Amino acid sequence: MRVLALAGRRLLASLPTLLIILVGLFLLLQLAPGDTVDALMAQMGGGDPVQMEQLRQFYGLDAPVAVQLGRYLLRLLSFDLGFSAIYGQPVVQVIGERLPVTLLLMGSALCFSFAAGTALGVLAARRVNRWPDTLISTLGLVFYATPSFWFGLMGIVLFAVNLGWLPAGGFEEIGAGHAGLARVADIAWHLVLPTATLALIFLATYLRIMRAAMLEVMTQDFIRTARAKGLGETGVVVRHALRNALLPMVTLVGLQAGTMLGGSVVVESVFALPGLGRLAYDAVVQRDLNMLLGIVFTSALLVIVVNFCVDLLYAKLDPRIAADR
Repeated sequence: MRVLALAGRRLLASLPTLLIILVGLFLLLQLAPGDTVDALMAQMGGGDPVQMEQLRQFYGLDAPVAVQLGRYLLRLLSFDLGFSAIYGQPVVQVIGERLPVTLLLMGSALCFSFAAGTALGVLAARRVNRWPDTLISTLGLVFYATPSFWFGLMGIVLFAVNLGWLPAGGFEEIGAGHAGLARVADIAWHLVLPTATLALIFLATYLRIMRAAMLEVMTQDFIRTARAKGLGETGVVVRHALRNALLPMVTLVGLQAGTMLGGSVVVESVFALPGLGRLAYDAVVQRDLNMLLGIVFTSALLVIVVNFCVDLLYAKLDPRIAADR
């Protein structure tokens, strides 16, 4: 119960943050030149001022900024994200179609980077100042310092163009008519390169954090006590050191949830994935205010949910957190 109470307080504390983000972005977008009607007219090849004024009245863009903001916040109370003039559909419907792609990309990249970073970090810590530690640390530095779009482009050139092993982009093979497990395998095959591209930078961070945490934990008194009791080195690492070393890793997952969403914009653009990142880019270019606010609202909810889960897991790994609250 203490864990749930702690998570509930954290969840309530995040609501003002969500409100500040939405209001701040709304006001910033009002300062940008042009609006949705201007983007519509550009797509149509132009229009007369009367038609533009009618469209602004139809979409409520002729009202003062404070009135527009109030209307938007009132709609949010019923989870109404508005209507996208560019796509001609409700914002919820468009986001609902794109969200699974981003969630799948983020989930696979997070699982891969966390698992590989943990394993490599433990290996580097167990072989500290030896050639495995040097090799792993050097690769981590290279992965961290290299832009993700470069990894994506080089992956396309090498594995898609030259070797022909993997598809160059897209979420699945269009027109193939796959269903069931065949479709799952096709989607997984298309996500290999995007997942690796998004995960490599975060893998570098995780392995360095895990290495440092393991080196610190392995010097603690309880580790020496476990060894003195005759516990094998594998048991010391798995049963005692690893759980305590995972605490900063779990914290980092919550902190990097928003960063991974931002990285998905680049990755989805490089690999032409129909996800939220690509949708956000198009919404900015086309001045689709409702769509962009809906994406930010959804992204903020995702970050809040991830941090909520991290709080629960953190309290589970370290019972002192729940006991202190």
